[in-house]
Amino acid sequence: MSQRGWILTAVVLGSGIVFLDGTIVNVALPRIGEELPASLMGVLEGQAYVNSGYLAMLSALLILAGALADVYGRRRIFAIGLVGFGITSVLCGLAPNLELLVVFRLAQGAAGALLVPGSLALITANFEGAERGRAFGIWAAATSATVTLGPIVGGALVDTISWRVAFLINVPLVLLALYATVRHVPESRDESRTGGLDWLGSIVIALAVGGLAFGLIRGQEREWRDALAFGALAVGAVAAVLFPILMLRRRDPLIPLSLFASREFTVINLSTFLIYGALYVTFQFQGLFLQGTLGYTALAAGAVGLPVGLMLSVLSTRIGSIAGRTGPRPFLVGGPLLMAAGIAWQLRIPAASRPWLASAGDGGTLFPPSDVLIDVFPTILLFGIGISLVVAPLTTALMNSIPVKNSGVGSAINNAVSRVGQPLVTAVLFIAITATFYGAVSPRIGRLDFSTPEVRREIAPLNRPAPTAQLTADEAEAVRNASTDAYHLAMLVNVVLLVAGAAVNAFGIRPRRPTDSPSQAEAPAALG
Repeated sequence: MSQRGWILTAVVLGSGIVFLDGTIVNVALPRIGEELPASLMGVLEGQAYVNSGYLAMLSALLILAGALADVYGRRRIFAIGLVGFGITSVLCGLAPNLELLVVFRLAQGAAGALLVPGSLALITANFEGAERGRAFGIWAAATSATVTLGPIVGGALVDTISWRVAFLINVPLVLLALYATVRHVPESRDESRTGGLDWLGSIVIALAVGGLAFGLIRGQEREWRDALAFGALAVGAVAAVLFPILMLRRRDPLIPLSLFASREFTVINLSTFLIYGALYVTFQFQGLFLQGTLGYTALAAGAVGLPVGLMLSVLSTRIGSIAGRTGPRPFLVGGPLLMAAGIAWQLRIPAASRPWLASAGDGGTLFPPSDVLIDVFPTILLFGIGISLVVAPLTTALMNSIPVKNSGVGSAINNAVSRVGQPLVTAVLFIAITATFYGAVSPRIGRLDFSTPEVRREIAPLNRPAPTAQLTADEAEAVRNASTDAYHLAMLVNVVLLVAGAAVNAFGIRPRRPTDSPSQAEAPAALG
């Protein structure tokens, strides 16, 4: 293999494991909630931290990680990220309880932050012209394949072996990527940089993102009687207010605020927040609902998302080419509306919908029952076409909205925004789901005190009730109906977010033909 082939191997594997862990763990969450003991948090709270905590940490440190790579060397920081991700994957796979798994996932998110901007920076440093565009195309295709295969692989591993293998599978991939990085990737850094790293700005933005997400999730779980939740919200809010003021005063700011003078840059980042927040949260709660409420196997829940990844892999390149000729605006309006239509279809899924019990060891179960074809697959088809219309045009619009000299930091900001959307939207929907579920189920099962942590651990929204709850058939049906209603409310909120994203693009993006620019070939930040 040529040196450039090894470089692509390193960056595709390095960023791929980060995206893989953002999808593969979703189908493992129900089994994690059932098997891992928890004494300090509720089941749904722990599941939320395992998923959104990882992404919140990843988001909070993303821009800092990009700056570290520029200052101290892209290969060095990338290699450190690989080592850290490998170690934390082992720790996650061996976690003895839910609380430690959350801690290890936060550390894994920090390590992953070193890999995503590092992979794009290494491609930029080692490829030029048409070769760079081709390299980014390979990177994007591999990312789509990861998103596609993650739930399938995760479901098969969870059903046939254990949820722990969903984390341990990263280890051989990390070792191969580390070999390719150390042996074949040359070192590079920003030699023109004159100022030091903006550590203060990095700390402030990390506190803003992490504080708000943590405070929202913990506050609802503790019924807003927890001082730590309010403290985290206060720290996050103050940091969010101080950050732009700090950036105006720094000689070498972490984020140059002049970028936001571009109307389209601001609009694209706002629509990215709305669209990608709804995108990621839909998949997170969908996995819980299909398995915990309707009774799908993990393999079936993962297979449901397969068409989305396939359509992304097949359509993204062609859509990007068309958008380059006609302009991105029609796609960035129509795409989110199709996604919204797909999610709206889920509002008709009944609690009695027959589950798909797919098993890798039983070929007769691999074809879905009619309820799945009617209730679930239409939503996936519409959603998949919609997101395929969004990814490439969104990236093109973003890169055309900023000067070429700022293409790196502009891409990093958009990537961070796409990741910030999930934990913040998750926190809001967590509040809505929990309140709706317990408000509906408490009157139906009056013998249980749902204000106690013990009962909430046994009967949690979107999850299968623990056997120790000893529910009657009528009570189990009430729990299933309450979970379905809570899920429908969450999906309705996602529909509103997607329609808002389409409206922002319709009114904010000028209906013009984009100018040809080298920046169009830059990294597809919005895909991550």
